[in-house]
Amino acid sequence: MDEQLPVVEFAFPGPLRDRIISEVRSGRKTATSSLLHEYEVGKEPLPAVGDRGAVIDSNGEQVAIIQITDVRIVPIRDVPLSHALAEGEGYATVAEWRAGHTKFWSSEAMRAELGNGFEITDSSLVVLEQFMLAR
Repeated sequence: MDEQLPVVEFAFPGPLRDRIISEVRSGRKTATSSLLHEYEVGKEPLPAVGDRGAVIDSNGEQVAIIQITDVRIVPIRDVPLSHALAEGEGYATVAEWRAGHTKFWSSEAMRAELGNGFEITDSSLVVLEQFMLAR
């Protein structure tokens, strides 16, 4: 793929990333979530509607291009079911979505990114992105 775009990484390299990328490429995954704290710690700009990014697999190879179609920031307690379903990861309820994401965001690897003092609460802000496959 020839376009120079910002890199988009889902999860960390390994089986979870590979499964998520499969869902992105199939079109079943059209949404993703990040903690606002991730952007603050990384001093990264927030995603914006129209942004395009190159999705990379566990080997660092570009496998897809996505384009952001919607961005919202909400407290974790207000994540809608429609978003949980659009994540394409098999969540049937918001409670399942929250449990899965809290487990990931509380993992050792994410603690290293977020800082050990960060705790997820009902008011933790989540960046909800909707996207479409651009190529």
